[in-house]
Amino acid sequence: MDSQSYFYQFLEPLSKELAYVARELENSIFTSPRTMLTHARVFVENILQQVIKAENLPVEQWTNLKERLDLLNEKGYLTPEIRDALHHVRQIGNQAAHNARMFRYSEALLSWEAVYTIVKWYVEVYGPVDVKVPEYQDPSPRSEQAYDITELEVRLKALEELLIASVQKPADQPVVDEVAATVANIHAEPVSPGFTTIRTLTYKGQTLDVPYFLRDAFLLPQRFAKSETFLIRLGAEQQARIMSELPNNLEGLHKHVKRFGEKNDENLFEELKVYIEEEKVRRKLLLERPGELFFFYKADHIVVTEELSKIPFTADEFTGSPSLLRQLNEDQIQTVGQLPKELVILAKYENVGIGTVERLFEQLKGKQENFVTA
Repeated sequence: MDSQSYFYQFLEPLSKELAYVARELENSIFTSPRTMLTHARVFVENILQQVIKAENLPVEQWTNLKERLDLLNEKGYLTPEIRDALHHVRQIGNQAAHNARMFRYSEALLSWEAVYTIVKWYVEVYGPVDVKVPEYQDPSPRSEQAYDITELEVRLKALEELLIASVQKPADQPVVDEVAATVANIHAEPVSPGFTTIRTLTYKGQTLDVPYFLRDAFLLPQRFAKSETFLIRLGAEQQARIMSELPNNLEGLHKHVKRFGEKNDENLFEELKVYIEEEKVRRKLLLERPGELFFFYKADHIVVTEELSKIPFTADEFTGSPSLLRQLNEDQIQTVGQLPKELVILAKYENVGIGTVERLFEQLKGKQENFVTA
């Protein structure tokens, strides 16, 4: 399978909701067996809800997976093989939800195989005749960076809410609102690890999605030209030092500090938009080129090669910034390779403004280009 496909993609014509939850289960097998086992239980429970609905059985009194399983078994809808597969997913899922022991990949794989047995039965009995179930296939550990456990939980819970809504809606009513909200958050195609929306900031009717990888990002004041002093003052009050300290609604944030107003809230919201987009570009770059060192300045970057890293900080190499060079040398930063990857940090030095940092960045870029063309 290519990187854009997943085993249960064949379920999409039958139920995109089921297909997307199954995709996240597949993502979690080698990342967090406990997560896979816990949510596989929810997955098959929703399949049984679909079966109960298709058979026009009463749904109100059957409140959990075991009761639904027993109902269908007593009515003769389950073969022994399907009943046993359902019990396996249910029992190991209950253990994963409540037991603190370590769960093994082998246990997740056994549950994955039981899920296949259940899905195959469900599709062949209740699905369209033109949906073909492929032969069982073991998942493979992914070589690329995996989702963090917390991010997987966010994705699974959002998709499970959509799946539950699809079961509960009237047969002739599409789940338009739920689909729009969830697909906007999770996406029909899997996003790269770290890019799942973890929260949404608002300001006067505007919204701004925060990706998972920025959940606890340090908000370096120098990255926010109009809001630098505002962020420094907020930080002194233990407000807005990191992304997770920001309130969901930025209106009134200025009330935490004196002599700032609504315009400061607005400026920060606008600069957060730019900051998040710049960070997304950086994140993609780091995922595409693992193991490489970069210098970042606003939306631009430089690849730090060995030749560039060895250049000394001398007046001959870098002109027009004697104060910066002196202070770098005083801090034992003698060569380019010792610089911080976030170059705006250099604006912390005395008599060093953002213009000086930009000039240094352009000089570094010019030297790197000279190496390429030499």
